[in-house]
Amino acid sequence: MYPSDRQYTKEHEWVVVSGTTARVGITDYAQEQLGDVVFVELPEVGQAFEQGAQFGSIESVKAVSDLYCPMAGKVVDVNTALADRPETVNADPHGAWIIAIELSDPDQTTGLLDAAAYAELVS
Repeated sequence: MYPSDRQYTKEHEWVVVSGTTARVGITDYAQEQLGDVVFVELPEVGQAFEQGAQFGSIESVKAVSDLYCPMAGKVVDVNTALADRPETVNADPHGAWIIAIELSDPDQTTGLLDAAAYAELVS
């Protein structure tokens, strides 16, 4: 159910690391809990975040939830398409990335879960 090519946080973000960069999004479980997503607050390119720091928020018809950076780094890209089509997060949560970061330490995986451990967490 959860792709094995990425790691997950207990706050329901996913991260796919490729070399020294990573893409971050929210899990299928998170989008189900939120319901229809109506707005995604994105950070500015160039902003730096520590692991676990809030980088934005996601708003649905039910609630607003904070988004947390799974690994420390600097934002190098944001998915600006989400400004016009935030519902993409509902339609394809594991394909709709939110930010891309240049990692401070690509080996910083403290506290991240693999797909099986995440599935167990949300079961």
